[in-house]
Amino acid sequence: MTEPQNPEHGSTQRLPTVQPVEHGDVRELDQSASSAAYDPVPAKERGEGGAGRFWSARRIPAGIPALVVLGGSGLLLYDVAAVRAGRPAMQWRRSLADELARRPLNDVWVLTGAAVAAAIGLWLIVLALTPGLRDLLPMRRDRPGVRAALDRTAAATVLRDRAVEVSGVQSVRVRMGRRKVGVRAVSHFRELDDVRADLDTALSRGIGELGLSGPPSLSVHVRRAARKG
Repeated sequence: MTEPQNPEHGSTQRLPTVQPVEHGDVRELDQSASSAAYDPVPAKERGEGGAGRFWSARRIPAGIPALVVLGGSGLLLYDVAAVRAGRPAMQWRRSLADELARRPLNDVWVLTGAAVAAAIGLWLIVLALTPGLRDLLPMRRDRPGVRAALDRTAAATVLRDRAVEVSGVQSVRVRMGRRKVGVRAVSHFRELDDVRADLDTALSRGIGELGLSGPPSLSVHVRRAARKG
């Protein structure tokens, strides 16, 4: 779980997490079972305050164009001032003016430069309008002025630990998303439907205890372990 150092600016500090490891030699067979979406946390347990996603600072994408524009503007302003003072214009500006005067608008280099500039501008607009930080899952705001988030890998590890405690489960792989949790388990004994039902119960309770502001839906698939030899 991560908590910001300064609630006003929404900065975050990531804590170390453990990457889940899958064990066992497993091979896909025909027998499988899947579950429907579980019941989400009741509204009265969600907390009073809304908890939106954390926004990335985007310092590098914002800083690079700013430095390029600042450097180009400063160089152009210096050259214009030098021309006003009676000195000749810089060679790069004369060459650029000559090239722009000779090349038509449908020239391949003109179209390529326009396409690159449009792509960079579109990329910056997307970065400005999207929050980023997809690995952070916002948690419920039970206390005013405090925002917290749970790392997606840490959440997957917690759910995996819950799943391996279910009787009959040999190995589990958890894919943690912002809106859906996909769980694929391998069972080496017990009926698949019984294992799936126990996984539904354990994982639904585990998702509720994560304290997420928008609990994701749950999808469980169980298959039989391959026989060796």
